[in-house]
Amino acid sequence: VQLQASGGGLVQAGGSLRLSCAASGFTSDDYAIGWFRQAPGKEREGVSACINMRDGSIYYADFVTGRFTISRDNVKNTVFLQIDNLKPEDTAVYYCATHSAPQHLITHNDKDAEYAYWGRGTLVTVSS
Repeated sequence: VQLQASGGGLVQAGGSLRLSCAASGFTSDDYAIGWFRQAPGKEREGVSACINMRDGSIYYADFVTGRFTISRDNVKNTVFLQIDNLKPEDTAVYYCATHSAPQHLITHNDKDAEYAYWGRGTLVTVSS
């Protein structure tokens, strides 16, 4: 399994970005991809959002406060994370990952040790 995150960049506060996570190597379409982030000098946060590719079920962490929208493109095996009204505190490296049980919809109850595959992060920098 490979996950490849992209779409990061430098954006002004109030702007928007759409991050992509391209997945390959899954043996079925029943898998879920979650987005995580790690701000400079801080530990990685728990999952921000997660989507199951087969049934489209979604989880959002409470802290995303309605500014994050996760979606999928089953043809391209890609998950997107749209972040609106970006704030300087959104500055972080954003990662996508899947649980060791690929179909599992990741929530705040899951722990780092349970994630099987990580993509290389993509850096989002928000200027004030």
